[in-house]
Amino acid sequence: MFKKEKAFVNGKKSLSEEKEKVRAHVIIEGRVQGVFFRAHTQNEARLRKVTGWVKNRYDGKVEAVFEGEKNAVHALIDWCHTGSPHALVKNVEIRWKNYQGEFSSFSITY
Repeated sequence: MFKKEKAFVNGKKSLSEEKEKVRAHVIIEGRVQGVFFRAHTQNEARLRKVTGWVKNRYDGKVEAVFEGEKNAVHALIDWCHTGSPHALVKNVEIRWKNYQGEFSSFSITY
């Protein structure tokens, strides 16, 4: 089998590489409830044009699904490692899934 090479133009990734769509299922652990983590996540997702949802879990963690352009989803996951101003994130678990395109916006679910 041939290995697919990534195309670079002037040291940058090709347009198709940058526009690749991805889906991530994320669990954030730490002091992430009661600190407006979900609202800030929604704002950050909308700024990056990422769709999906975020919710509090009964075990004190926050769970989210992010869909969008690869670079935007990675940036949102990077943000999750710090989170909202009063959050104290201990761990971010990421499970990569196949992009489904099932969301038209980003919402807080309950």
